[in-house]
Amino acid sequence: MDKKLLAMLACPVCKGDLKLNDARTELICYQDAMAFPIREGIPVMLASEARTLSTDERLHKR
Repeated sequence: MDKKLLAMLACPVCKGDLKLNDARTELICYQDAMAFPIREGIPVMLASEARTLSTDERLHKR
């Protein structure tokens, strides 16, 4: 994902920072414990499409 685009994006729920998880092609918001998918190179920034982070993922911020 383009670093300029990543710098412009914010969590749609809390407006906080997002971290890129290349391994799972997701954008992570640790404040809300949500992972937003990236499909075909396009971030899907809908809370209804996000998955909830597991407890392990919340504790091991990368």
